[in-house]
Amino acid sequence: MRRSVRIGAGAGFADDRIEPALAMAEAAAVDVLVFECLAERTIAREVLARRKDPDAGFNPFLRARMETVLKPCAQHGIRIVSNMGGANPVGAARATVEIAQAHGLGGVRCAAVTGDEVTRHIRDRPGLMLMESGEPVEAVLPDMVSANAYLGADAVIAGLRTGAEVVLTGRVADPSLFLGPAMHALGWCEHDLPRLAQGTVMGHLLECAAQLTGGCFADPLRPEKYVPGMDDIGAPIATIAADGSLEITKLPGTGGRLDRRTATEQLLYEVHDPAAYVTPDCVLDLSEVDLIETGPDRVAVTGARANPAPEMLKVLVAYADGFIGEGEVGYAGIGAVERARLAAQVVQDRLRRRGFAYDEMRVDLIGCTSLHGAASGASDPYEVRLRIAARTSDRKAAAAVGFEVRAMHVNGPTGGGGGSVPSVRDVMAIQSVLVPRHVVQIGVTVLGGAS
Repeated sequence: MRRSVRIGAGAGFADDRIEPALAMAEAAAVDVLVFECLAERTIAREVLARRKDPDAGFNPFLRARMETVLKPCAQHGIRIVSNMGGANPVGAARATVEIAQAHGLGGVRCAAVTGDEVTRHIRDRPGLMLMESGEPVEAVLPDMVSANAYLGADAVIAGLRTGAEVVLTGRVADPSLFLGPAMHALGWCEHDLPRLAQGTVMGHLLECAAQLTGGCFADPLRPEKYVPGMDDIGAPIATIAADGSLEITKLPGTGGRLDRRTATEQLLYEVHDPAAYVTPDCVLDLSEVDLIETGPDRVAVTGARANPAPEMLKVLVAYADGFIGEGEVGYAGIGAVERARLAAQVVQDRLRRRGFAYDEMRVDLIGCTSLHGAASGASDPYEVRLRIAARTSDRKAAAAVGFEVRAMHVNGPTGGGGGSVPSVRDVMAIQSVLVPRHVVQIGVTVLGGAS
């Protein structure tokens, strides 16, 4: 087993930049490059894409990322782990192998990890309760699009054990994508709570990539939050040792900032209870974590603790919940706000005259009231953009919203312009249920390799 392993954050969300991952790969700065690209609703989007095209259903940027990093990763022996498989890990693996072969990398193998998709099990298990609403899951079954369990590090390890250079999964908990490679490389067992704690806090810090190195930390009005070189911000790299010692840095010469302040903000990101951050691998306790600056852009992490993994796994249930119709139009000059408000009233009156009703309607004056409402206290701006969005179960009613807003160009107050193309979006709602671990059966399919 290795003494330590270097793990880099190649992406922190589905549409993240590609250049930082390429820089790490070309510099041979990591042993494993992890792309975390699957948000809560993303997999439902990919399910719908796969219904239209059986070869689709994985991250739209997978091909671009693999085109960019496969060759340097292969040259330097860097393994790739990602949840870009979305709703079709096998299809994603097939696409990756095709790219590898096109670049003369015929020996590259890709392991597709499946098992997170549990839609049939949810349909067959009456009495499950939705955690957010308290309703039985039967309330949404007619409109259910997908049900995916959060897999843990064991799913990633199953892929890595095949020896494949690339491991692609569907739904895996964000920290687990990083913990899995550490456990595999360093020989940790699933009951070693001190090491699992350090590996999980590593994953939590790295999962949002440049968010740790100053991306969401920067604030030009606060000198203490200055972040240099944001046009070339570097992604974080963790070095974790066999004993759980952990240090995080970034590629030298890249922009951004990594210190106690930036790490603290990411440590607390999306954490409801710092003493009980639940993952499939353990229940992480962050309350005694210490972040120690050991050098420029270098932070050591100590003090993470953990309790045993929960007996149940969280499943995200995505279901169709109507439509949102939306339109925008801009106003500028003296009285811009008053004209935008008049336009909003006219649109609403016209929709009522046409007999449409809506479950919910939102009227925003972007630049004036969109964030904090009418009581924001902001002075009237010289230009403002009117946005009207409405939610309904009737697609025709949804389409009418954008149509009437765009009609303000010639049918409304003076000075309207720059109207958006009317849009109708399917609403994909998300709620959660808990299922026993035995419901999930992990599978691995390996594609590629020398013939």
